[in-house]
Amino acid sequence: MSVRMPAAQRRSQLLQVALDVFAAEGYHATSMNQLAQAAGVTKPVLYQHWDSKHELFAEILTMVGAELWARITAATEAATTPRTQVGLGFEAFFGFFAESPAAFGLMFGDGVRADPVFAEVVRRVEQNIAESIADLIAIEDLDPSDRRMLASGIVGLAEGAVREAMRREISDPSRVATQVAELAWAGLRGA
Repeated sequence: MSVRMPAAQRRSQLLQVALDVFAAEGYHATSMNQLAQAAGVTKPVLYQHWDSKHELFAEILTMVGAELWARITAATEAATTPRTQVGLGFEAFFGFFAESPAAFGLMFGDGVRADPVFAEVVRRVEQNIAESIADLIAIEDLDPSDRRMLASGIVGLAEGAVREAMRREISDPSRVATQVAELAWAGLRGA
């Protein structure tokens, strides 16, 4: 039996439960019945909030991307130098996924890229991060499009490193973040 709560609170609760279920089972293997059961509601309650499983999943990806972006932005705004911004940005990125491995699985899992809507959500998140990084690249006479290309490479570096850290169940994300930030910083200085 579900507890009656305000619609916004219920929606937030449903999003969190759905995130966990999708992360554990995968998008295709998860049904709206499973999601309703896990949330302790009826399936019609889910359909009061979303027209389809696809719409629900897209909203979860958007929510996770916004949370990641907010975390990175807040961390880098506290920095006083570009090098510190790089370090704090990586620390926020790695810390976010260490705290929420389910979010990482959803954002960067293999199935997400196969759906054009889901792939676009992830592309926008990566693009926002890359644009912020591009603004930090202070290489004289470097074309802005080349700055964005290098920044996209750094985003790929971070994604690859966090994949490996999660696979190895590394417990200290700040250590990995520091190592990757040093690698990125040294690479940019050599460009």
